[in-house]
Amino acid sequence: MKRLLIILALLPLITMAQDMQAPIFMNLMMTPHPERIDAFEAGLAAHNKKYHADGAGTVSVFWVASGKNSGKYIWSMGPTTWAAMDDVSNYDDAHTMDWNTNVAANALAEMETTYWKNDVAHSNFSKDFNLKNLSIFMVDIKRFKGMEFNSILDRVFKVFKTKDPNQQWGAYYNEMPNMDGHDFVWVDFFDNAAWMGREDKFPQWYEEVHGSDSFVGFLKDVEAVTNGDMGELWIYRKDLSGSSGEVTPRGGQ
Repeated sequence: MKRLLIILALLPLITMAQDMQAPIFMNLMMTPHPERIDAFEAGLAAHNKKYHADGAGTVSVFWVASGKNSGKYIWSMGPTTWAAMDDVSNYDDAHTMDWNTNVAANALAEMETTYWKNDVAHSNFSKDFNLKNLSIFMVDIKRFKGMEFNSILDRVFKVFKTKDPNQQWGAYYNEMPNMDGHDFVWVDFFDNAAWMGREDKFPQWYEEVHGSDSFVGFLKDVEAVTNGDMGELWIYRKDLSGSSGEVTPRGGQ
């Protein structure tokens, strides 16, 4: 009887833990047919607003504004969970027909799908804001160096949380193994292009937080556990999205 009471007492905690699963985002990178961009955008907007405007299947669309993927679109579903994927992927024939006829038919066959899990502990979603511009910093982590990289991330998070706490950012790990260098991404959310022109004070801030002459050692540690990094700029397209673009504090996004 005592054991049963303990189990019953733990049930709310178990349920709460399940409800607090780290959010997952399914990102589909698409390239519109160069002669059918207007039709692609019109079909994408109508599809998302009809089928992906709320719940676990909510979709935000971003336009890539820099790098080799310039001009492509990111169809991002989430925040959701793996458990919810069973429901959001079980659409009816009308949904599939609409996607195939009005979206896929106006895009090139090439596409890339990735799944990203929010690292809540290293993210900073401390206030309400609206999606607008995203600075994407993608890292290629060396094989078997995940633990060491996470230790580096602890130090980076402490710097920004101490010196720039009002900035909103998200940290995400790729859920799937890959050879593309897409292992981890740090996303900064900002409103105005002037943000990109700010002085880079990270080396200075790092030493103010972690001690004088510590930055050189930090660079050596980064070099030892990563193969490199790359960056992109994404622009939120509310007109093509099902989501409102509103982000609220939730311990991670």
